[in-house]
Amino acid sequence: MPVNGPGDVLRELLREKGIEAVGSLSKKWPSKGQVDIFQELALMILEGEGAIVELPEETGIAWSLGGKRVAGSRFAFVRPCMFNHYPLVVSRENLLARLPEYPFIIIDLMLWDIHIPKEKGKVALQVRETYSVVRRYLWNRMLAVTWLNGEFERLASFPLNRVKAYSGPTADFLREKGIDEVVLLDPNAEKDLSPDDLSARAFIIGGIVDMKGDKKGTTARIGEAIEEAGIRVRRRRISLRGDVVGVPDRINHIAEILLRMLVLGEDMERAILAVQSPLHARWRLRKEIPKRKIRFLVDGKLYLVVERELYDELSQWLNIRWEDFVKVLRETGIVALERRRIHHLKKISLFKPDGKGGKWVLLLKRAALLCYNC
Repeated sequence: MPVNGPGDVLRELLREKGIEAVGSLSKKWPSKGQVDIFQELALMILEGEGAIVELPEETGIAWSLGGKRVAGSRFAFVRPCMFNHYPLVVSRENLLARLPEYPFIIIDLMLWDIHIPKEKGKVALQVRETYSVVRRYLWNRMLAVTWLNGEFERLASFPLNRVKAYSGPTADFLREKGIDEVVLLDPNAEKDLSPDDLSARAFIIGGIVDMKGDKKGTTARIGEAIEEAGIRVRRRRISLRGDVVGVPDRINHIAEILLRMLVLGEDMERAILAVQSPLHARWRLRKEIPKRKIRFLVDGKLYLVVERELYDELSQWLNIRWEDFVKVLRETGIVALERRRIHHLKKISLFKPDGKGGKWVLLLKRAALLCYNC
């Protein structure tokens, strides 16, 4: 079952009271561009910025529970200074009583000091962006930052008092919350994150960026430290069709993929594609295209060829554009031909096995290959 975010809990409370639309006496809600205005409204209520009350008359405009503008409503969001004037319908306490306690999304800063100053700035930036991501899907109080230190606090630039900021080890934080098993998201884990893992009460993302040196395998050190403290750790990876290449690797991107699985109920591939940029997709493209190459020896010159239709196939599960496909073809020295042309070339060629899987030898004085990336 997906985890209910504050916006979902608020809609549930309103439906139970027979309320189908909510207006506002505050100009602060809803914000332009907000994906889920009821998520925004729920966060404002949780942060003590207002509540929903019943008015004697309808507001000028309102928003349905689906987020569409409708005619006025007698139920509206108001600021705290107006609480005494109208009957309260949904308060902060009402929301808190319904919100799930778990899961926690934990950013572990145990390895902060292995980073150079520029990398530390990147970690702080990505954790700040994770704060915004967690607010979009859940509530910022479900984000925890452990092994907090003064240097990170100076770089953070977001309200640490609105998250679970913990200066001690992650294991101590988990024990205080009564959690004895966690999921550590580790790109070098042997198993993928599965639907069964989504019932965990805490997920750990290493506060690690890799710009200088090789930090491969360092996430495992976080898990080892937690296990030494007596807490079970499930190491899991987020992968795209069995490979981590092409999976966005920023802390905030990993958090968003996880939250889309937890809150929206998306499968891993769909969640990755919702976050994946063309840059990440090209990383994977550089690996996938050479797997499909066909070798042709024409007049003594070797050509590496793939089907032009490969683009259509790969674009089903990679966020690539035609220009990305062409760019990678040029980088790898591979040409793209229509499938029917490749079939014709094979018919007039002779296949010769070799140590590289074999090649098609075209014994012609001259042969013109129509390619799409020259």
